[in-house]
Amino acid sequence: MNLHQLRFVQEAVRRGLNLTETAKALHTSQPGISKAILELEEELGVDIFARHGKRLKRVTEPGQQVLKSVEIIMREVANLKRIGEEFSLQDAGTLSIATTHTQARYVLPEPVAQLRKRYPKVHVTLHQGSPEQVARMLLDDVADIALATESLADHDDLVTLPCYEWQHVVVVPAGHALASVERPTLEQLAAEPLVSYQAAFAGRRRVDAAFAQRGLTPRVVLEAIDSDVIKTYVRLGLGVGIVAEMAMRGETGGDLVARPAGHLFGSNISRVAFKRGAYLRHFVYAFAELLSDRLTRALLERAMAGGGERYEL
Repeated sequence: MNLHQLRFVQEAVRRGLNLTETAKALHTSQPGISKAILELEEELGVDIFARHGKRLKRVTEPGQQVLKSVEIIMREVANLKRIGEEFSLQDAGTLSIATTHTQARYVLPEPVAQLRKRYPKVHVTLHQGSPEQVARMLLDDVADIALATESLADHDDLVTLPCYEWQHVVVVPAGHALASVERPTLEQLAAEPLVSYQAAFAGRRRVDAAFAQRGLTPRVVLEAIDSDVIKTYVRLGLGVGIVAEMAMRGETGGDLVARPAGHLFGSNISRVAFKRGAYLRHFVYAFAELLSDRLTRALLERAMAGGGERYEL
């Protein structure tokens, strides 16, 4: 038994049991992967995969148990690498952050800049995607830390903590009729064409739920994942925008007017997440502390150790 065999099994499952894709991902040959998996099954005395000819069809019941052990082993191997990097490089290394566009554009610039001042030898990599993709990047060890509003708390293998609270705002051109309304109503918004986020992004489900509860059907004419795109189409007169409040920072006095919508859609909580059981380097802790005053290293260490406290805001 060796790490290559375990890695092949793990990657085969990640690639939907497609050995061709697995071989491409691991830069090796498909026959080599098939042979290694068969040798591992022979050594263990169980079939990890059910087959149809040479194709893998599904994971067997004993295979499910094997996969759980493989995940633990590979996670600890990754931890060993991080420990080595920690003590050999000290203040150097790579911080990989998985997040959504809105977080990357409006929330992370200042914390990233502060981290780079404190740790100039640390290279920062940003990976952007949907909230579910952000969670998956953390689970697949692509990222060290993740920040998003949706999806992170849905995964048992992630340790998630609330980072900060935010609300939506209604955005219109300066000359729009709603620009003079301090507290727009759901009925007023339902009468307008709307431009907002796609369903999986930036609290959109909370927006839809508010209209549904009132028995209203909003007329959404354009959906996007990018706050800047939404603002662009609002400027063009396509409709009234509903965006995260941080997307309007620095827009005061310009051609767009923002009105608070927390009274309509409530509050949202963006969460920070780490893979359960992962070893966190000291600059990862430092970056988390820069994201929020409440995210102290002591709090994070308790959470990662499985502390039973409630961490909600």
